[in-house]
Amino acid sequence: MAKIQFNNASYRTHGELPAVGSHAPDVSLVNTDLQNVSFANWMGVRKVLNIFVSIDTEVCAQSVIEFDRHAAEAEDVALLMVSYDLPFAHKRFQAEHELSKVIGLSAIRHAGFGENYGVQIEDGPLAGMFSRAVVVLDENNSVVHAEQIDDITSEPDYRAAFRALGIEIDE
Repeated sequence: MAKIQFNNASYRTHGELPAVGSHAPDVSLVNTDLQNVSFANWMGVRKVLNIFVSIDTEVCAQSVIEFDRHAAEAEDVALLMVSYDLPFAHKRFQAEHELSKVIGLSAIRHAGFGENYGVQIEDGPLAGMFSRAVVVLDENNSVVHAEQIDDITSEPDYRAAFRALGIEIDE
């Protein structure tokens, strides 16, 4: 269980992020075309999972924009943006901000993602939503980087996420 901060209070998550070196649990999520997808959709491709509370919060939105901005330097990487937001919200946000590299994914149909990845918030006003975290996988779905952001109002370490894939980015 991780402890996270939101509005100067501590809350718990269910479990822990997958450990570096472990095989990532497979996922079943819904894309912006309302199709169920899993890691099989990105077989042999490295993946960055940016997990967050909601696309409609300032810091979450900024993280999606930043990952898309850095995508030019990461052509062979799938940038998977994961939340409980409806697929329509992901699609709207991507269109509004002219994002072309990130892939919006929703957990609305598939319970278990938050528990399997240790990001399901257990208590407080955001209970049931996902904490902010980044999990980076190699092409075989082994975890090469995992960051649980302690304070939900803080952005992830973009440089560390890409560095885990051997990609240096400009900030």
